[in-house]
Amino acid sequence: MSSASAPTRFLTGITTTGTPHLGNYVGSIRHSVRFSQRPDVQSYYFLADYHALIKCDEPARIQRSTLEIAASWLACGLDPERVTFYRQSDIPEIPELTWFLSCVTGKGVLNRAHAYKAAVDRNTAAGTDPDADVSIGLFMYPALMAADILMFNAHKVPVGRDQVQHIEMARDMAQRFNHLYGEHFTLPEAEIDDAVALLPGLDGRKMSKSYGNTIPLFSSRAQLQKLIASIVTDSRAPGEPKETDGSALFQIYQAFATADETDALRKAYAEGIAWGDAKQVLVDRIDQEVAPLRERYEALMAEPQRIEDTLRAGGEKARVLSRALTSRLREAVGLRNLGQLGAAAGGTTKAAKAARPSFKQYRERDDGQFYFKLQDARGTVLLQSQGFASPQEAGRAIAQLQAEGEPALAALASRLAPLDNAARAAVVAALAVLAEAAAESAPAS
Repeated sequence: MSSASAPTRFLTGITTTGTPHLGNYVGSIRHSVRFSQRPDVQSYYFLADYHALIKCDEPARIQRSTLEIAASWLACGLDPERVTFYRQSDIPEIPELTWFLSCVTGKGVLNRAHAYKAAVDRNTAAGTDPDADVSIGLFMYPALMAADILMFNAHKVPVGRDQVQHIEMARDMAQRFNHLYGEHFTLPEAEIDDAVALLPGLDGRKMSKSYGNTIPLFSSRAQLQKLIASIVTDSRAPGEPKETDGSALFQIYQAFATADETDALRKAYAEGIAWGDAKQVLVDRIDQEVAPLRERYEALMAEPQRIEDTLRAGGEKARVLSRALTSRLREAVGLRNLGQLGAAAGGTTKAAKAARPSFKQYRERDDGQFYFKLQDARGTVLLQSQGFASPQEAGRAIAQLQAEGEPALAALASRLAPLDNAARAAVVAALAVLAEAAAESAPAS
């Protein structure tokens, strides 16, 4: 039985400190949603609300931003059934991994982080203590970001060029941990797509809430018209040819328009289109794309509990992997079940037997079907089945896994929850332990 190559895992997070704007849409959301629909990609999208605490001390703003960003992703077509879409704070294993990484990372590495260095430089220039108003959260930001990435062993992380350092630091932390405790982490790579637009704001600088020059993604048409009318242009009068280079108006239009539409506006610039008319063309083109999304966004915003349920379901989906990895990491660093010491000394105590992985079979009341799961010694779920019509059918699948080990995972793939490479390795290891235990208990021939 041939198997297709494993999908590439991509991971993207957005900090929940503001309202999504057009720059977020063309620079991240639109591109990522399209990318997530590829069959060779496994996507993880999260709302980085732990990161938000570093930048924002307004609880209501963080809550509102979480709702707005989640609604924006969903309105733009992100399919939570196809991807893993979750809230960072719903994965308690992430801060635990942050601690593991901080214990193997030199302070000098974090001293070189851009955000920390910038804060120190500002304080030094002002003649104050270099670490004035620098929180531990800001200093530890790269370790938390590394934990976000390494928890799901992402292969690729789409970032801007200013974020590449964080991916390099995540690689360094992963390599250090792997060197000390064995191969647990994939080394991530930064994914930089220069074709993705970097949108200028109302004043011509990069569109950013830090500059206060943004156009909210789901502005009403009237608000959109008002904001675009305020875009800075030069003093050339109607009839005078205008330059497209350096024109924020033209760059924003280009991010939404087709090649033919862009060429038409370039020609209109050369023919001296009035700035007011050019701005109206831009309003119409943006609204053409955003209006249908706006309708879905407003419907989602009216049902916050629906979004909450979606994020919680995504969190549980993500935790199947995060629990399994954390269990392996705990074992690797020595946070272990003490009952295993009896087994190491050659004993066959009840504690040692209890420390083995085990299958649990059960019936769900909701659908009446029969399921099973494979748990490690701590009770962490390593493998989850789909539903079976009878307990006998589920039992046969368990027996096949116990008898065949890894080959059975491929044969039963359609009846099991998906596994990434790291989770698969944990399941294979657990099955090997069960096979060894069965061999030891088998009567001698």
